[in-house]
Amino acid sequence: MTTDVSSAQPHRGVPGRTARVPKYYRIKQQLLAITEALQPGSAMPAERLLAVRFDTSRTTIRQALTELVGEGRLDRIQGKGTFVAQPKLYRTLQLTSHTEDMRAQGLTPASQMLDIGEIPADEKLSGLLGIGLGERVLRVERLRLASGAPMAIETTHLSARRFPGLRRTLRTQASLYTALAEAYGVHLAEADETIETSLSTPREAQLLGTDVGLPMLLLSRHSRDAQGTPVEWVRSVYRGSRYKFVAALRRPAPRHTQE
Repeated sequence: MTTDVSSAQPHRGVPGRTARVPKYYRIKQQLLAITEALQPGSAMPAERLLAVRFDTSRTTIRQALTELVGEGRLDRIQGKGTFVAQPKLYRTLQLTSHTEDMRAQGLTPASQMLDIGEIPADEKLSGLLGIGLGERVLRVERLRLASGAPMAIETTHLSARRFPGLRRTLRTQASLYTALAEAYGVHLAEADETIETSLSTPREAQLLGTDVGLPMLLLSRHSRDAQGTPVEWVRSVYRGSRYKFVAALRRPAPRHTQE
């Protein structure tokens, strides 16, 4: 692929050298200036109009727009167009639920059940849930929403033997954590979480209302109760353009060595 270079700037690393700046990058900075002058949720002009305005190809415009979408400056909504991104929602890196996080930001949380059923535990799930290989695992897949907008696809795995009848309970109880506490006396006490990045699959893009191949945040949570017994393993896919994760960090106490 050839690179369209439109300008050059001094390269600070090596005296006398200049850094070549691709044309799409210059266009990207101009598009960024447009987004900063618009209100969140405002529609961006069509690609063909931007190509005429900046006297460039639609391919160059599309590349610049795609990078701005990936950075969370713009939001591409499937079948509707490209819009100035809304302020990002935050998710605290602590043992809170989707409901608690959304309510803390003044939004209305909701969930749509996508699938619920049982699968046999493979080697990975057996180890994560502390159950035997081949034992039944309840798999619960839900679409998480905030004030009606799709935010994440969450897939939860629990021991079917430990939580009999949970599938029926969830038909009337929207909150999984509330169901675990009230129906089974199980309270989550600690969890390990990892965050990775991925690109949206066709199914994820359709459910989250975005385009295939856009950046997603992939979160895995392994939760345990107060006795340290595994309770759940959750895999969640978040829209990268709408979320940021916040963690409170504390410096560890200094260690004193004995001489």
